Amino acid sequence: MPDPTPPTPDEPTAPKEQPTTPPDGPTAPKAPTPAPGSAVDRYFAITARGSTFAREIRGGFATFFTMAYILVLNPIILGSAEDKFGAQLSGPQLVTATALVAAVMTVIMGVGGNLPLALAAGLGLNAVVAYQIAPLMSWPDAMGLIVLEGLLICVLVVTGLREAVMHAIPPALKQAISVGIGLFIAFIGFVDAGFATRIPGETGSVPVQLGATGHLSGWPVLVFCLGVLLTVALLARKVRGALLISIVAMSVVAIVINEIADIAPAAWGLTVPAVPGDIVAAPDFGLLGAFSLFGAFQQVGIITIVLLVFTLLLSDFFDTMGTVVGVSSEAGLLDENGKVPNLGRVLLIDGAAAVAGGAASASSSTSYIESAAGVGEGARTGFASLVTGGLFAVALFLTPLATVVPAQAAAPALVAVGFLLMAQVRHIDWERYEIAIPAFLTIAVMPFTYSITNGIGAGFLAYVVIQTALGRGRRVHWLLWASSALFALYFAIDPVEQLLGVK
Repeated sequence: MPDPTPPTPDEPTAPKEQPTTPPDGPTAPKAPTPAPGSAVDRYFAITARGSTFAREIRGGFATFFTMAYILVLNPIILGSAEDKFGAQLSGPQLVTATALVAAVMTVIMGVGGNLPLALAAGLGLNAVVAYQIAPLMSWPDAMGLIVLEGLLICVLVVTGLREAVMHAIPPALKQAISVGIGLFIAFIGFVDAGFATRIPGETGSVPVQLGATGHLSGWPVLVFCLGVLLTVALLARKVRGALLISIVAMSVVAIVINEIADIAPAAWGLTVPAVPGDIVAAPDFGLLGAFSLFGAFQQVGIITIVLLVFTLLLSDFFDTMGTVVGVSSEAGLLDENGKVPNLGRVLLIDGAAAVAGGAASASSSTSYIESAAGVGEGARTGFASLVTGGLFAVALFLTPLATVVPAQAAAPALVAVGFLLMAQVRHIDWERYEIAIPAFLTIAVMPFTYSITNGIGAGFLAYVVIQTALGRGRRVHWLLWASSALFALYFAIDPVEQLLGVK
């Protein structure tokens, strides 16, 4: 690209600035704009935010396709684990529970929060449930802890504490969070597509490599590479629907290649791009309501329960914070003080999603950073979330069709969105080390540890320590002090557990 940092449709941190150039490009024909006086337009402020119904619909589709993998991945993670008594959850029932919670909570976010945010079972959180909590108790008991964690988050929202923490973060750290998330989701794209892989069975070497053997090989990786090239070319030309066009086009290419080439199913990863034999599958709601709110207290000690809930709470709390700030910033929706619109309602809905995920046995649900793919398509309002939620609802009955898109076809959109979020790095003052160093650690730790929470924690701790070293400790908001203390405990959780005799 001739200009590595071209102006985005909405400057991420510009206060109340409406886009002067639509994401579809200055020469692209404009989609029909709904009458600004229509009820739907007024409610979602579609025209007021410089968007159109066409962009919102494209954004909703793009978000769905970039996170539809959760319909496959969540059942695999939860379904492959056993609880204390050797019981396993049903795969088809997990698919239904995952799709149902994602559909309902994403629609509620669209209507109540009016942000282009989609919610579904949280990756990382489901692994904690499967491999750390379930082995200590039954599945209903484990899901009951998720419900308790979600209720606790709602209490923090109602008391204003969760929103206050977000407002206490310096603007430069918020921008660093967005940049770090951009690198993180780009890395997710590279890993999910098999472009970057972990080196198996080796110690002392670099942790990742190019392809599966140190070089690129195989048809699936070729699909990803072609998808990246197609996506960046469409973005550079400012083609309308660039991300969605790429996802659909490369899915078709992947299906054709899979039909004519001799490719092992495992080479594609979780989703094999094949035309499904059955398009319609009846949902199985057997897991809904299968939780015990206080059953865990009969299985393990109170200290263990506190530590487990604390781990879930901290991860959910700050992953959501980073996601909401990052997506809102990329959409140009932050106000002059860097605040997210309707933040209280957004955080309450996110907490309710955790409760719903536990109640449905789908694990804790949370806001998805893949929502940035929809923002990249021009989505600026909750109407896009209605589209995404509607597609998850359709997926309840069309699960075989919804899981046709392989990671290699969807991952290029994540790489492209990573670029869009990365552009915000220019707003950080790198001459001021007291803010530049925490910003750098926030940005670097996220992709290097594969965790949004770890990156935020590293940035918080570095900011507090540096401000204190400069004699400015009293200027640091007390909530940042409290959050940093919790993060210090979070990072030291293993020795703390050993001291307390938990392990």
